[in-house]
Amino acid sequence: MRKNITSFDLIRNLYKETTLTEKKAIGSALATDVELSEENGAIWDGYRQLPKVLFNPAPSTLQNILAYSAVTAVEQIH
Repeated sequence: MRKNITSFDLIRNLYKETTLTEKKAIGSALATDVELSEENGAIWDGYRQLPKVLFNPAPSTLQNILAYSAVTAVEQIH
């Protein structure tokens, strides 16, 4: 029995969060199902319209993380 491909599967595929088996199943389904292919195209169109945002933490945030890491680090046993 073949698994039904959902919108969620298409989005996971877009963000490369699918396994190789899932990716092949989605590709096969897209090749044979016109409605699914159109939905996939609409998802990709929406993705392309999203703003490309880069997040940069404040330097103080990075310093806090590094300080916490130094305090909580476990000494390695050789």
